[in-house]
Amino acid sequence: MKVVCSDSHIKHFPNGELSGGLLVRPFECPERWEFIVDELRRREMSDFIGPKPFDQQSALAVHSNDFVRFLETAWSEWELAGFEGDAIPTVFPARRMQQRVPEHIDGKLGYFAMAIETAITKGTWEAACSSAACAQTAQKLITAGEPVAFSLCRPPGHHAGIDLYGGYCFLNNAAIAAQGFLDDGAQRVAVLDVDFHHGNGTQDIFYRRNDVLFLSLHGDPVHAFPHFLGYTDEKGADQGRGYNFNYPMAPGTPYSQWYVGLQEAFTQIQQYKPDAIVVSLGVDTFKEDPISFFKLESEDFTHFGAQIAKLGLPTLFVMEGGYAVAQIGVNTVNVLEGFQKQK
Repeated sequence: MKVVCSDSHIKHFPNGELSGGLLVRPFECPERWEFIVDELRRREMSDFIGPKPFDQQSALAVHSNDFVRFLETAWSEWELAGFEGDAIPTVFPARRMQQRVPEHIDGKLGYFAMAIETAITKGTWEAACSSAACAQTAQKLITAGEPVAFSLCRPPGHHAGIDLYGGYCFLNNAAIAAQGFLDDGAQRVAVLDVDFHHGNGTQDIFYRRNDVLFLSLHGDPVHAFPHFLGYTDEKGADQGRGYNFNYPMAPGTPYSQWYVGLQEAFTQIQQYKPDAIVVSLGVDTFKEDPISFFKLESEDFTHFGAQIAKLGLPTLFVMEGGYAVAQIGVNTVNVLEGFQKQK
């Protein structure tokens, strides 16, 4: 399997994140990438490829100009303002406040952020561009004839919306890849998000479109981040009405129940008949994940990887979450190996 990855991911690693009222070492850490690479090498099932240069125009097809410009200049503006630590928002445009972009970087951070656990550092923009370039390169490989590819993205992307960052995400790698398929001639693309957390950013980007079918299996937002999106009544709007499907599930959900949701998503994908599928691959559904509450076992990842292969579609896996770091390599590669063996 072709694996597109880059060492540039290491340039994004904040000093900490706020969790449970404490400043802790970020759950989204460089070791996540390293454990996956080590496991791919151990199983001798990978063909590593570096990304081609980042195509910013592709990102601008799914993100607003102002947002991309903000990400590109945020750190320099932060330094220019005289701040020394990581760039973290301190104020947000809440209900009945003006939804205007301030000139000061402190206000800009709050305007474009959806959560405060996601800091911007000196190397964040470069790492985010490299991560998106991995998704772009993998998409091009599939368009050129590869049946499957894995984009080992870090930082992840599915929480990044049209003009919002957060949830460890800056540029939406899966959405950029889906748009790339369309730009290269596909008529319809499905994005299947199996990360524990709802892919609010991907939903935001495609909510009013019918050329991308979005389906997300995730922890019920009544209990789980991002809390304010991911409910079953969110079906899409305008031309996108009927092309958005959410499958929220309760704390303690086992694989047997989670798989029912996956089968329902498969039915929608088969009816849609996409030309390609992008899988937002988060493995934070694992039973030992520290910031999630599903109960999947490691062997379950192998099983559902094989089931995705049965769809018979050109498939791009894009790495998202997974924070049980010692097991992230095994669980991620189990999905890929299950897919590969089924094929």
